[in-house]
Amino acid sequence: MTDYRKLFDLTGKTAVVLGAASGIGKSSAEALAGLGASVICADVSGEGAEATAAGIRAQTGAAEAAICDAASAASVNALASRALRKFPRLDIAVTTPGLNIRKTILDYSEEDLDRVINLNIKGTVWFFQAFGRIMMDQRGGSLIACSSVRAVTIEPGLAVYGSTKAAIGLLVKGFASEVGRFGVRVNAIAPSIAETALTRPFKERPDIYSLYAAHTVLNRWSSADEVATAVAYLASDAASYVSGSTLFVDGGWTGIDGPPTGLTQLPK
Repeated sequence: MTDYRKLFDLTGKTAVVLGAASGIGKSSAEALAGLGASVICADVSGEGAEATAAGIRAQTGAAEAAICDAASAASVNALASRALRKFPRLDIAVTTPGLNIRKTILDYSEEDLDRVINLNIKGTVWFFQAFGRIMMDQRGGSLIACSSVRAVTIEPGLAVYGSTKAAIGLLVKGFASEVGRFGVRVNAIAPSIAETALTRPFKERPDIYSLYAAHTVLNRWSSADEVATAVAYLASDAASYVSGSTLFVDGGWTGIDGPPTGLTQLPK
């Protein structure tokens, strides 16, 4: 009989998490470490990355911090080189940084467009290139990117951001098709609205919190930890036959056509 507990165990595995200073990236680093992986916590904020790594070490996990700008190919390549020096093998690589400039298409400047595309799309490509090469050479590994429900559902002011998140889903499919024969898996998560430091100002406004909560069938926001468990699953051997997929962790946001109606019983 298969040992299903062992499939989720990351003991002895190694990981890099880019975006580990806060939010979903921070929780992802903690989740992977909590399941036994040794983690490099990377972020453009070195102080934030070190705080995450220190928290993991305080819980008897193995972690160290690194500074990396996810929008810079040179910086991402340097992070990959560091991982090669640190680990004899890299099993897991996760990237979560993303940028949204909420403006209508008519209001977008060239600078706005460049900033969003450079981080969300180019940054994902740089990450796949740098860490994909490592995993192809060692013939195995799990790459995980971060998409969003905005890849398939939209509202005014989010068209550019949403298009980049949709592009990430196609990058995942395309890269999975290219590296699968080397034993490398490529997937993405797609959260809806999560309680993080970045969204705290919105949560503190009851009208906004309730508005977005009502888009889910559970009528609440997720925690970053709930999204991180999906990252841990995709990183683990439990997902050994999952590649080219985007896993929606959205509380049913994309499963319904608008907010629930509030029916308390099934219609007759």
